[in-house]
Amino acid sequence: MKSRIIASITCIMLMFISSCKAQQPPLYKNARNSKKVSDLLTRQYLAPVRILWKSDQSNKYIINAEKLLEKGNGQADLVGSNLCLLKGGDRVNTSILLDFGKEIQGGIEIVTGMFSEQKPIRVRITLGESVSEAMSSKSGSTATNDHAMRDFEISLPWLGKIEVGNSGFRFAKIELIDSDRELKLKEVGAISIFRNIPYLGSFKSNDERLNKIWLTGAYTVQLNMQEYLWDGIKRDRLVWVGDMHPEVMTILSVFGNNEVVPKSLDLIRDITKLPEYMNGISSYSMWWILINYQWYMNNGDLEYLKKNQAYIYSLLNMLEKNIDAEGKENLEGTRFLDWPTSPNKEAIHAGLQSLMIMTFDAGEKIANILGDKDKAAHFGSTIQLLKKHVPDPNNNKAGGALMVLSGLSDALKTNQQLLAVNSTEGISSFYGYYVLQARAMAGDYSGALDVIRKYWGGMLDLGATTFWEDFDMKWLENAGRIDEITPEGKVDVHATYGGYCYVGLRHSLCHGWASGPTSWLSQHVLGITILEPGCRKVKIEPHLGDLKWVEGTYPTPLGVIWVRHEKQADGRIKSKIKAPKGIKIIQ
Repeated sequence: MKSRIIASITCIMLMFISSCKAQQPPLYKNARNSKKVSDLLTRQYLAPVRILWKSDQSNKYIINAEKLLEKGNGQADLVGSNLCLLKGGDRVNTSILLDFGKEIQGGIEIVTGMFSEQKPIRVRITLGESVSEAMSSKSGSTATNDHAMRDFEISLPWLGKIEVGNSGFRFAKIELIDSDRELKLKEVGAISIFRNIPYLGSFKSNDERLNKIWLTGAYTVQLNMQEYLWDGIKRDRLVWVGDMHPEVMTILSVFGNNEVVPKSLDLIRDITKLPEYMNGISSYSMWWILINYQWYMNNGDLEYLKKNQAYIYSLLNMLEKNIDAEGKENLEGTRFLDWPTSPNKEAIHAGLQSLMIMTFDAGEKIANILGDKDKAAHFGSTIQLLKKHVPDPNNNKAGGALMVLSGLSDALKTNQQLLAVNSTEGISSFYGYYVLQARAMAGDYSGALDVIRKYWGGMLDLGATTFWEDFDMKWLENAGRIDEITPEGKVDVHATYGGYCYVGLRHSLCHGWASGPTSWLSQHVLGITILEPGCRKVKIEPHLGDLKWVEGTYPTPLGVIWVRHEKQADGRIKSKIKAPKGIKIIQ
């Protein structure tokens, strides 16, 4: 399987440019091997890359810990040489903290030796997305076992192996509970479970910070592409359909057509019987329609659109009943955009009014695609009714951005008076994507790039390898990194910050809704916009801002589009484009 995937990537890239292959994240250097879990998922075993902390520095209770950094074979043996020894003792909690180098989704494998007495030894395992979380206890902290077990006790076999846990983590602490025993460890490895799929899309520029941000967004979503498309791999291991929208845009930009999207759309449709809203949230049902339209535009799968036709029309009819005579939405159910916006009722109304317009616009286009001219005309009339009511976003960037995207407010004016003011304040890792989209509509590409570098780059500066459920630039002040024990006098970011449902260590540090810059950079900097279903007509219009050059690829059903744009001395952009047969390029 691995060889076939590598071969396919190589073939695709050789068709266009060999340098794009470097964008594909390599398989872990500390990996032992890979196993096929199912037709969808791969299991890979990782050795730790460093020992971050030991409870004992005297070599009395922890002996030969460096052994655990060696790549093992997953097999216990009778030789039992060169093992790591953890010794218990009175008033001693013998513990060791391991770093696997990068956030993963999966569990832990422990291989033991022949310790005295042939009965199991009890240990406590604590997994963490940050060092702070791995060093925490459920009691007396905001750490939880919600959605996934990340803090638990198990018994280890004599001369054997055990695999446990299933969470999102980078760090693992192993603590010996049986204080009167000596534990011999041959190996402690992480089990990474992921879709081993090629990165058909790519992005490279003269700015390595942007390159890393693009790749981090792609990797964040890849980890959440499990059996279904999740929002988080530690917490929120659920199909949240509104949260899926930025993820789907990233999947289309990086991986192309992947079955996890329609599978997840089908799941949420089938468990949501009208007149209920998906996930109990009115906006999320609207995002479902918007995702269906975008999925069709990129992949041209008319049969899948027809499969959802009846539900789409029924949902639009239900939404229409929540519009009054003046065109104002009065949607029931949970009224939600994103968490930071939730106290601002005026902004939520502005966002929902805008989403209604965007949803009926998608409905009108879908009806035309399916040849339902009368329905298309009706949905068009509904849009005109909705546009009669223009709310006030109440100085909220999320609501203001959606008003721009729906055509309810002027992009230039909104950008100047709201979005560009203290540009990294008042945005979230979820709706920050729509703020970026609105700023692009205003032509402020340089301003949007500045936000991407500072806001999403700020997470990288704190040691992130995936993007977070939320982030605030204020968290950078006097902050310790998440990949180190917080030094005295520094702020423990993970334990200290977060709000709403993600207070402190409950905060997810791998959340797919935060991947927006990846698709934004592909669309606006590489300049790739889909004009006709199945990518049969594509507009290439790059906006480099302060960049000197950019190159990359974009997956389509007909093959991969490759572009390279270079800024000339006079400021003009010189472009090279290679597109598969059957795709008409508009410049």
